[in-house]
Amino acid sequence: MSDLPRPHIRRLFGATDRLAFHRVAARSWPAAQPVLPRLSRSADHGLLWFGIAAGMWAFGGARGRRAAVRGVASLALASGTVNTLGKSAVRRSRPVLDAVPVIRHLSSQPITSSFPSGHSASAAAFATGVALESRGLGAAVAPVAASVAFSRVYTGVHYPSDVLVGAALGVGAAYAVRGMVPSRAQMPPPARPRTDAPALPDGEGLVVVVNPSSGAQPQLMDPVRQLKTALPRAEVVLYEEDAGPLPKVLEEAARDAARRGGVFGVCGGDGTVNAAVTPALRHDVPLMVLPGGTFNHFAADLGVDTVADACAALAEGSAVRADVGRIKSLAGTGPDGRTHTEPVYFLNTFSLGAYPELVRIREEWSPKVGGPPAALLGVAQILHTGQPLRAVVNGKARSMWLLFAGNGAYRSAGIAPVRRHDLADGVLDVRIAHGGHFARTRLLVAALAGQLAKTRLYASAKAQRLVISGLPEDTQMAYDGELAPAPSALLLDKLPEALTVYRPSSD
Repeated sequence: MSDLPRPHIRRLFGATDRLAFHRVAARSWPAAQPVLPRLSRSADHGLLWFGIAAGMWAFGGARGRRAAVRGVASLALASGTVNTLGKSAVRRSRPVLDAVPVIRHLSSQPITSSFPSGHSASAAAFATGVALESRGLGAAVAPVAASVAFSRVYTGVHYPSDVLVGAALGVGAAYAVRGMVPSRAQMPPPARPRTDAPALPDGEGLVVVVNPSSGAQPQLMDPVRQLKTALPRAEVVLYEEDAGPLPKVLEEAARDAARRGGVFGVCGGDGTVNAAVTPALRHDVPLMVLPGGTFNHFAADLGVDTVADACAALAEGSAVRADVGRIKSLAGTGPDGRTHTEPVYFLNTFSLGAYPELVRIREEWSPKVGGPPAALLGVAQILHTGQPLRAVVNGKARSMWLLFAGNGAYRSAGIAPVRRHDLADGVLDVRIAHGGHFARTRLLVAALAGQLAKTRLYASAKAQRLVISGLPEDTQMAYDGELAPAPSALLLDKLPEALTVYRPSSD
């Protein structure tokens, strides 16, 4: 074939393409007839994929949310590339519909260039993007994507080559997105070093507290049922408010686990996991963290996206050591507002300034309007009426919109944390948004332009300790999503590798 002139090669490929199209048109497909035209129409403007992404976001846990975002981002890049560059570069008429049974025809025939297929590009991009984050979800979506791509030939709106090239562009778009934003599988293991911990394949010796009121996302399976199925000999304590305060229940569970020489487990959001740290440290017992809240930041950074992940790690005895952030009051009252000097711990983040105020507004309004609208309301109110916080940080007086300290270095360019590569790096990730003339506007513009790190109003550093004093009496602080009164002076530092936690093996 290489000896043939190029016009002959093009004619040969064109003839083969048309022959394949006519064979599909001539074939009787009784099972496909009531399904494929509707499926093809449902994918118009990406509506089918947006619906699937919404389902993954709602029910797929942390992994499902990442897969949904990556799938939609891949679809957006593929659709933009095909519609702005692909179709304008190659003008190709649509197939003649004479050979296609009328019952298969779409009610509205497209009039743009036939090459390449935008529907196929979007379908392949979404399915590939999802698979790059979750092979299981990708395998579930792939047949739907393949059916949408085939439906474009079946209904007569594309030649097979249009579909194949469109699908190839979609796959390329998904990998291009991964090149810009690496998938979880490409990330290095987020915690080290590995440590010895009990392997409990049937759960014997595990005492786990499940907090059903921690704002959990809907799940396809009840976590208690999953636990009892995977670890039948585990003791599962379903927390109820009439059993007393949650810290007391967690303390009793940790004591019981330590007495058995076993493992202390907790299922809930970041606030529930935070409450389990003190008893885990006090009784020197390994901690099993199961995601059961809205975001589950600590579990996600461990690589524990599902209850099944945590159960598998426990069965294998796969565990690591993690740092614990510590807040110590240097004033007469403790970090929780009570008169004592016991420290408060955090596994994710600590903050002063705008974020605690945002948490307060969100908690006040979310029962009335829902979480996302409440968060937007909080941002709008802070931008409109917020005032910078004045305090002394490591001996220097500062005016700040926000002080953020992460338990470990976060992979993010701005103030907002994204993910940690290492949960035992020994450092606090400190970021400060300073006050100043038109500071709110300048910070907002810099953040939107991706230039936040270059503005003088923003500072960041890696530190092992931070002393903050001179805080006003009504100052609020937030740690691991929980809100509490801040003492007038406090010390932030770390307990290096203080906590043993289970995580899936990356071998």
